[in-house]
Amino acid sequence: MAHASFDGLRVLSLESRRAKETEKLIRTYGGEPFVVPAMREIKLDSNRAAFEFADRLLRGEVDVVLFLTGVGVRALLETVQSKLDRTAFLEALRKTRIVTRGPKPESALRELNVKSVATAPEPSTWTEVLSTMDRTFGDELASLRVAVQEYGASNPELLAGLTERTAEVIKVPVYQWGLPTDLQPLRETVHAIANGGIDVILFTTAVQAIHLMMVAQQMGLVADLMRGLRSIAIISVGPTTTAELLHYGIAPDFEPSRPKLGFLVNEAAQYAHQVLEQKRKRAASLGPDLLPEEQPVDPTSPASISTMESTRTRVRKVQESTSTMAGFRDGLESIDFLHEISSRIAAADPLHVVLDRIVEFVTTVIPCDSCFIYVLDNDKLVLRASRNPHSDLIDRLDLKMGQGITGWVAEHREPVAIASKASDDPRFIPFKNVPEDAFEAILSTPILCASRVVGVINLQHRLSYRHSEEEVRLLSTVGFLVGAEIERARLESENVALSDRLETRKAVDRAKGVLQRELSIDEAEAYRLMQRESRQRRKSMREIAEAILLSEDLRKIKPYPAINEKAAG
Repeated sequence: MAHASFDGLRVLSLESRRAKETEKLIRTYGGEPFVVPAMREIKLDSNRAAFEFADRLLRGEVDVVLFLTGVGVRALLETVQSKLDRTAFLEALRKTRIVTRGPKPESALRELNVKSVATAPEPSTWTEVLSTMDRTFGDELASLRVAVQEYGASNPELLAGLTERTAEVIKVPVYQWGLPTDLQPLRETVHAIANGGIDVILFTTAVQAIHLMMVAQQMGLVADLMRGLRSIAIISVGPTTTAELLHYGIAPDFEPSRPKLGFLVNEAAQYAHQVLEQKRKRAASLGPDLLPEEQPVDPTSPASISTMESTRTRVRKVQESTSTMAGFRDGLESIDFLHEISSRIAAADPLHVVLDRIVEFVTTVIPCDSCFIYVLDNDKLVLRASRNPHSDLIDRLDLKMGQGITGWVAEHREPVAIASKASDDPRFIPFKNVPEDAFEAILSTPILCASRVVGVINLQHRLSYRHSEEEVRLLSTVGFLVGAEIERARLESENVALSDRLETRKAVDRAKGVLQRELSIDEAEAYRLMQRESRQRRKSMREIAEAILLSEDLRKIKPYPAINEKAAG
């Protein structure tokens, strides 16, 4: 397997939120990192829109909520709970249909025990979001009121598409992007690009392109910046960022196979030398006098729009499941590996949060198109986490020990690696509505705790892929390391569920007693009455029981003396 390496190239990233991680990745792949944050998250001057949305949600005036970012989920909750009841808001969310743009908001919602009905697939642009809305709601969409959690800035294409399709669109901005407080590093970056001091530039969001051009315009160096970019390998993380770059007349050299930071840096390390050689040969053959003079672009002009559309179709994308992908493990020392995975599971978080972190780590270390984690619950393996969003399968899909490749791995406590035609393996058993069943290659390893199987990790590839012995050992090692933490989190979740059921039973029994006494009915009739109220009001039995008990407690409260005196007077 080819080793990905920048081999000393000067690599610029404008990343803000994940600056340290990006710098480490670039160094891991042999590059000289220049990480210059191009933006900062700032709170809105007014949270009025968020509070108005929350009020409407609590009144049942919102049919669908579209979450676009994980940060937005957390920021919205933080804002709302500063004024309104957190529990009531989350309960209202759970009763509302939720759509998410990609796995990050999906993961943030899962931490809050809020489930979505659909998730837009990669690359998760506004096009995929609208397609997901159409596919999920069909003709009903025209009658729905849809709230959209915005981030940074409005997406006019998304809002226009939703306005045409729905009864009402409710904008819910929760934060916005601003320029860094200290602009000097960005100004120096503009000079470095213009003077040939950078070899590779990585764009991970459209806002980075906007802010880079904004600073260049303030400095009067747009033309110099554009000339410098001719001899730099420009890599865009995905279509949305590419579209913004093309607005300014900047054509990325390629996009990674998946719109993820790990894939972006890895594939940039593989192909940057080739791109640079081609671009610099062209520049040298033409000479400075024959190269077109770069001028600021008017993105709204018909000529610019036509050029942008034609260029967008020519931006290359790295082939998925490329056999030359070296993965994040290249250059990762053993101590770094142990520290990285231990830090992700050491927070004693709930089960699904732990599993999501393991999925994130594993898919960064080993390239794959899909990652499933099954956890043993009694005598069944239950799907508890997935890299690709499967809200309809998580916690619902299960299989027996020995069933399928996954069950075989759990039963025999041995890894299985199949390079192609995995569905032809005699152990394979297909499941309905699982697209990954059509994938070509699979690597499956057991998760162990004290020599006992507690789950299975599956990695799958759309195309044929031969896993190296190193990858098999690496995934097996992950299975050994995370087994105890998964078992701890599973038992803790089980204990919480048992405690909750016990408290519910106590509340229901007490409420039944109140109804029997007040209405002179037997226990069975009291229980049926509570069941009927639960169905009609769409409340849980515990909520109905607590309402009955609260009413009983309020009747027992004695009036204040002042009220008695006033009544007597």
